[in-house]
Amino acid sequence: MNINDFLLFAFATLMLNLTPGADMIYVATRSTTQGTKAGIVSALGIAGGCLVHTIAAVVGLSVLISKSAVAFNVIKFLGVGYLCYLGITSLVSKDKMSTQAKLESTPLKKIFWQGVYTNVLNPKVALFFLAFLPQFADTQSEDFKWQVLGLGAWFNLSGTLVNVLVAVLFGKAGNYLNQLPHFSRIQNKITGLMMLGLGAYLAFAKRAE
Repeated sequence: MNINDFLLFAFATLMLNLTPGADMIYVATRSTTQGTKAGIVSALGIAGGCLVHTIAAVVGLSVLISKSAVAFNVIKFLGVGYLCYLGITSLVSKDKMSTQAKLESTPLKKIFWQGVYTNVLNPKVALFFLAFLPQFADTQSEDFKWQVLGLGAWFNLSGTLVNVLVAVLFGKAGNYLNQLPHFSRIQNKITGLMMLGLGAYLAFAKRAE
């Protein structure tokens, strides 16, 4: 992997992690209803779930490559389509950052494991890891699985930092931030355009090599 591909991946990862989704909404809700510490613990639980998906992606993709190069190329093609789907979904979606739902007060240990389960049991997260990570890894390299593992770890680190920031912000100013939907809406549009552009780049530039 060259530095340009990694920087592209890092930028795409940051934009994706900044886009309001189920994990971010869960963290924001925990922070608003139970405080900053609960939000941070839930963010760490989600990070644990992402780690499970990363390891599963490494194992699954490695086996797929060893069995069939054609099957793996199909996965890559579907991955590009999935990135475009994410882009279109972000462009047409309405604001999702709302923490109106209330959660009961829960012990921190239970909050952590709820975060893990919420992430691990989300099939969309598994599909995303399988579709997104291999787009930036060199399938011909003997270090392919380590590349995927490293990309997954970076994605997880970036997402965890974003979720911890969300926990702090919503823990201290949740009621005020709940009344500011416009930033989230704009962020969705920016992310949508970026995902469509990324999908096009990977579909043409990468496959032409």
